[in-house]
Amino acid sequence: MKHLILLLVALLSLTGCAMFEQEEPFQESTEENRILVSADTSLTDVLPEIISAFEASHPYITVDVNYGGSGKLSQQIQQGAPVDLFLSSNQEWMNVLEEEDVIVKESRSNFIGNKLVIISNKESSLSLPTIHSLLDTSVSSIAVGDPITVPSGTYAKEALQSQGVWDQIENKLVYTNDVRQTLQYVETGKSNVGVVYASDAASSKQINVLTEINKKLHTPIVYPAGVTSYSTNRHDSESFIDFLNTEEATEIFESYQFININNRK
Repeated sequence: MKHLILLLVALLSLTGCAMFEQEEPFQESTEENRILVSADTSLTDVLPEIISAFEASHPYITVDVNYGGSGKLSQQIQQGAPVDLFLSSNQEWMNVLEEEDVIVKESRSNFIGNKLVIISNKESSLSLPTIHSLLDTSVSSIAVGDPITVPSGTYAKEALQSQGVWDQIENKLVYTNDVRQTLQYVETGKSNVGVVYASDAASSKQINVLTEINKKLHTPIVYPAGVTSYSTNRHDSESFIDFLNTEEATEIFESYQFININNRK
């Protein structure tokens, strides 16, 4: 009997220890949530700073980014690429995805704008005060994004067509895969003129801005964000979209020559 009592005491002691361990104060999880963003190439410079600011206020969310032309990124998303969030530089491609129910309509938000400029290499002596100056014989090669898949090229085509210039310069046009390649062509002298976003022009010390294209000549350049319908982390993706629309994010965008479209300030 004595041995039985000692055994029961030992069992109660172990049970008590287990209960004590389970009743320790709750420890906040340190597990990171990760969201994957597909973003237009024109956001290459500004987005890392935006992400750093976001992650500072959301320490358990990590943001990874894949850059590319909006058209190509849209096609990847159509094919089921593992993307949580799409940041496009035009509405058209976001509309296509929404119509196919690949983007959650309620998640869409326009967060920033841009404008188009005509650029040349820093060493060039070209002077092109207007769009019609592209007709000059001094302009031999004009780099633009492919209008079919690259929004900067789509906007450029609209503007040049509205002025009756596009058809006359088609033999000078060199199509690029994205706006950053357009910039690179002018930087390296592969083309002596290019059409890019003002934000891309501001990122380079190797080019001159020759003229700004009147925004009335093309569809407004507005960047939409949207969460994919198959995202496995919709909540955090929407938190990132919310951050894109904050005054803090807007100030960062403006420092890279993007345009405040929502008058946040």
